[in-house]
Amino acid sequence: MERKIKFAIDEHYHIYSRGVEKRKIFLNKSDYKRFVSLLYIMNQPKSFHFQNFLQKHTISDIFKEERKDTLVDIISYVLMPNHFHILIYEKEEGGISKFMMKLLTAYSMYFNTKYKRSGPLFVHPFRSQFIADDPYYLWIFSYIHLNPIKLIQPDFKENGIKNIVECKKFLMSYEYSSYVDYLGYPRGISNIINFSIIPEYIKKNSLDLDFYTKNMEGYP
Repeated sequence: MERKIKFAIDEHYHIYSRGVEKRKIFLNKSDYKRFVSLLYIMNQPKSFHFQNFLQKHTISDIFKEERKDTLVDIISYVLMPNHFHILIYEKEEGGISKFMMKLLTAYSMYFNTKYKRSGPLFVHPFRSQFIADDPYYLWIFSYIHLNPIKLIQPDFKENGIKNIVECKKFLMSYEYSSYVDYLGYPRGISNIINFSIIPEYIKKNSLDLDFYTKNMEGYP
């Protein structure tokens, strides 16, 4: 299947994909942690041999590895049981395509080896949406970070958040998203995000749940 849009330098995109036949692509914490670590270490032009690295290090050490350059800038992300979302910036020609190929290939090989399966793991090709304006940027940014609420309230998008306190507590405890990184809670994996290119109209907001919920209104 051919991609409908072409990636352009200095533009933002919403990237997402799910497991084939809507299957789960993360079965336990180790799977989530592996994908998160790949978000960081595969974002570089040179190759990286993950299994060789793990022979002498732990997976958390991956975020201490220096990258001389990156293929893309990652703005935000979230991992869900059978899919993921990434807000990404094309900083060089072909960067997104190269990064996604490295990321999805590395994780698919890991998953298939671990669970003794074969064949594609993700729907091909990965999906992408061009971020055309500021309102849509804000909506995608909010949508990505609110996604985990589906795990405790599946209908929140249609019917609104029923318990903001409970949902905020859940988002704060959800490890596989950049939500807490934007609330100023530093952690080893925070360097996945390039905060230096975040637009000022996002930086100046408190980025609390009310901000996110407000920006979800008016979009599909």
